[in-house]
Amino acid sequence: MDMQNSDPIVEVVIVNTRTADMTIDCLKTLDVEMRSMPGLRVTVSDNASGDGSEEKIRAAMESLNWGTRGTVVQVGRNGGFSVGNNAGIRNALARTDSPDYVFLLNPDTLVEPGAIKTLIDFMEANPKVGLTGSRMMYPNGTMQMSSFRFHTIWSELENSIRLGFVSKLLKDKQVVIPLPDQPVQVDWVGGASFMIRRAVIDQIGLLDETYFVYYEETDYCLRAKRAGWTSWYVPQSVIVHLEGQTTGVSDPTKKKKRRPPYWFASRRHYFVANHGWLTALTADVLWVFGFATFRVRQFIQRKPDVDPPHFLWDFVKYNFLKAPRRA
Repeated sequence: MDMQNSDPIVEVVIVNTRTADMTIDCLKTLDVEMRSMPGLRVTVSDNASGDGSEEKIRAAMESLNWGTRGTVVQVGRNGGFSVGNNAGIRNALARTDSPDYVFLLNPDTLVEPGAIKTLIDFMEANPKVGLTGSRMMYPNGTMQMSSFRFHTIWSELENSIRLGFVSKLLKDKQVVIPLPDQPVQVDWVGGASFMIRRAVIDQIGLLDETYFVYYEETDYCLRAKRAGWTSWYVPQSVIVHLEGQTTGVSDPTKKKKRRPPYWFASRRHYFVANHGWLTALTADVLWVFGFATFRVRQFIQRKPDVDPPHFLWDFVKYNFLKAPRRA
């Protein structure tokens, strides 16, 4: 399209899996953006919810008077985050007026006014930037971790052993990056607010559907980096994220749940697909060594248990004894 004579077309893609009320709340916060950005459209991919979600979301879109700018796509199965998002992206790309940007947005989010336009303005001004992410906030106003380094064998050790001198030694390998106040280039941004330039999709394709949930955005940013694109954290774009509401894994307000098998499957696939079996095995061994060491220290020092139940056993089981299920 002629970027000089019209606004960029931006397709928001939201995946719904039996979370209609939450998705509708998210859609309502998008209404301000829809009115201020003529090129903005919204697609909701329903992962075969089977609970009336599709009908409720269609009705909500009609009440918002978005017309053809609001679409619901029935995926036909629950293949997870990647499958649902890819269905929405494919639907958008098939149009004659296909998008210049695709914005993947979690259903458990509330979009602050100007959040989407801020990301677009930044990317329009920086054509080498392929992906951007927002500042993510909890409902109480505290910030969530939103900018990251890639996972490596050393980050697996640092994250699991939780020992001061080790973390200091491996400071540059820590996955979580301290949150800056200005835009900064990072390795990857969280998938709850994930803006992708169309040229990136044309070059590297869609999300890897092997991932059910987790690690898919990390994988995509790594593929984009290898293709010459950069990823940026843009804190002037603000999204409220009810973290973990759709999966129950990261919700800080609820009792810790056992880590689901698909988390282990996604982690394993990320390391094997991007770094090979030897690196994946090394990462597993270092994680087990680090976490077992932490557990001993935790017992001796009587530190509180903040990890998912049976975390060490499940890690060993799914990485060394049996293949985890994807879903």
